[in-house]
Amino acid sequence: MPPRPALSATSAPRTPSAAPLTVLAVGGNALLREGRPATFAEQYDAARRLAAPVAALVRAGHRVVVTHGNGPQVGLIKRRADLAAEIDPQLPSPHLDMCVADSQGGLGCILTRALSTALPAAAPPPVAVLTHTVVDTDDPAFARPTKPIGAHLSRAEAERLADRHGWVVGDDAGRGWRRLVPSPAPVRIVEQDAVAALLSAGHVVVAGGGGGIPVTVGPGGVLQGVEAVVDKDATSALLATGIGADELIVTTGVDRISLDWGTPRARELRRLDLVQARRHLADGQFPEGSMGPKVRAALDFLAAGGSSVLVTSPEALGRALRGHSGTRIVPGPTANSVPQYGTSGPAVRVPVRNTPAADA
Repeated sequence: MPPRPALSATSAPRTPSAAPLTVLAVGGNALLREGRPATFAEQYDAARRLAAPVAALVRAGHRVVVTHGNGPQVGLIKRRADLAAEIDPQLPSPHLDMCVADSQGGLGCILTRALSTALPAAAPPPVAVLTHTVVDTDDPAFARPTKPIGAHLSRAEAERLADRHGWVVGDDAGRGWRRLVPSPAPVRIVEQDAVAALLSAGHVVVAGGGGGIPVTVGPGGVLQGVEAVVDKDATSALLATGIGADELIVTTGVDRISLDWGTPRARELRRLDLVQARRHLADGQFPEGSMGPKVRAALDFLAAGGSSVLVTSPEALGRALRGHSGTRIVPGPTANSVPQYGTSGPAVRVPVRNTPAADA
């Protein structure tokens, strides 16, 4: 895989007295699970479950930004439009950038509505920000689609749809076949300053949905949509760096990161440092389509000055925030530079940026 560019966002200045700032990156699969009805009610119920730990962070004095994936949703939006166009060719079929915008509106509505019922009554209302992410027109990802979107299909059905619509399709980590689209690296978050202003006013902010609406900058600074989906974990790391977040939380399908996952030698990790995580990534422990993008996002955030990254499942998020689940990745070395495996530990205090990291 070609090397990814370093984060280009400049970290916002932080003061030790500022309230801790957390960015929580929620996967699209956390809101729309495989095999469950693809309904708004199902997604709202999932959002309500996620809202409880977010509200706990707010009550503990944190400022919070929630980002979200949209892999299942954006594929369904595009598929719905394609089916409608088959019925009535006069109906416009939206490009992927507009499908991402559609998903930001729908999921932003679902998440803010769920959060508003969980947050303290006196808290300002949560706000969803339509977010554009600038990408490079020369990014090699445009020539090599790798990002799976939409529902999992049989190989035969995926290939049938590929022939009909000109898609690229492929196997998604053994879970079924899906459409593959370009996933260029994020370069800049257009609405970053707006997100920071809303945080300063006390709002919980939903932003960066689906990695952001992918755009390039044309002549005169005009934003132009492109046919792509940006990885939401990479965008979350970029946004977290740009607004000076202390902690990045990434939810995934497992409670903890494991080494030798899927084998009899599998070991869950409670804590990793930056050097260990880089080594395991280089050794192929965290493959693409699985834990790889999440670990790379964690490394980007920590290398840019972040204090801590927590990786866990949506179901274990509450326990992970109390230090009883999840994998925490930190900049400095763990004891004896050995990964800390399994077993629950005490709650971990997230150090504020630009202050010495506590060894929890």
